[in-house]
Amino acid sequence: MDIEAYFRRIGYKSRNKLDLETLTEVLQHQIRTIPYENLNMHCGEFMELGLEATFDQLVRKHRGGWCLQLNHLLYWALTTMGFETTMLGGYVYNPPAKRYSKGMIHLIVQVTLSGKNYIVDAAFGRSFQTWEPLELISGKNQLQVPSIFRLTEENGMWYVDQIRREQYIPNEEFVNSDILETNKYLKLFSFTLVPRTIADFEPGNIFLQTSPTSVFVNKSVCSLQTLEGVHCLVGTTLTYRKFSYKDNVDLVEFKALKEEEVEEVLKTIFGISLEKKLVPKNDDIYFTI
Repeated sequence: MDIEAYFRRIGYKSRNKLDLETLTEVLQHQIRTIPYENLNMHCGEFMELGLEATFDQLVRKHRGGWCLQLNHLLYWALTTMGFETTMLGGYVYNPPAKRYSKGMIHLIVQVTLSGKNYIVDAAFGRSFQTWEPLELISGKNQLQVPSIFRLTEENGMWYVDQIRREQYIPNEEFVNSDILETNKYLKLFSFTLVPRTIADFEPGNIFLQTSPTSVFVNKSVCSLQTLEGVHCLVGTTLTYRKFSYKDNVDLVEFKALKEEEVEEVLKTIFGISLEKKLVPKNDDIYFTI
C-alpha cells in the first residue's frame, strides 16, 4: 500500500505540516472523491474489513465503501502521514427504535493535535457527513457547511448530534418521500474513547451484511459530497442537496431513475464502475438522506 497512491486517489497534494489545516484538507478531499456506498452487497459480493482489501477496493479500483472501510482507510492514511491517531468505535442511533445500536457498528478516528483531541469521520455519508474535524469538547455547537454538530459527554459516553436547516423540495411529488429527513434535531451516534482495532468490528461487519433488520441489507446506497452539497442514490432514487442555497435553506432535488439508468449515473456522478451487475434495492426500512 502506497500513501502517494492514496493522495492521487483523493486528488490531494501532500503537505509536510501535521496541523489542523492539513487534517481538514485530507478529510475534505476524501469525502469528495471516495463515495459512501454498500454496492458490493447488492452485486452479490462481501464487504471486506481487511486493510489490504479495503485499499484495493477504494484506491486501486476507484470504488467507495461504508464506514468500516472508509474510516479504516482514513485511519491508515493519517497514521502513515505521522498524525497521532486512535481508532474508536461508535453506536448508531435508530430513530424508530429510539435507541443506539447494541453492537459497535461505526468506526471513527480520533486525532490529537497540540494537546487537543478531534473526531475525524469520513463515513457517515448523506447530509449527516461532517466536513471538518470535530473538537472533542462537550456542549459546544460546531458550525460547519452541512449543519451544526454538537458533542456531549455523559459518564464516559460521547454523543454526536446534528442541528439542521429548513429545506426546500421543488419536486412536489417527493415532499413526503420516506427517504427525506424532516427532523431538525437529530441524534447521530455515540462512542467511547476506548482504543479499538479493526478486529473489534468484525461482528458488526457480519451483522450489517446478514441481518434482515440491517438497513444495508434492505437498501443499496451511494453518496458523495461536493463543494456545495451532496449527491445520494438510494435504490433508483437520486437526490442532490445544496447546502444553504438561499436564506439559510437547503435545496433538495429528487429524480426517479429507471433501473437501466443507474449504471450510467454511478459512472458520471459518483465515479464508480461496477464489475458485477447491481440490483438496486430500496425496501421498506427507515433510512433518510
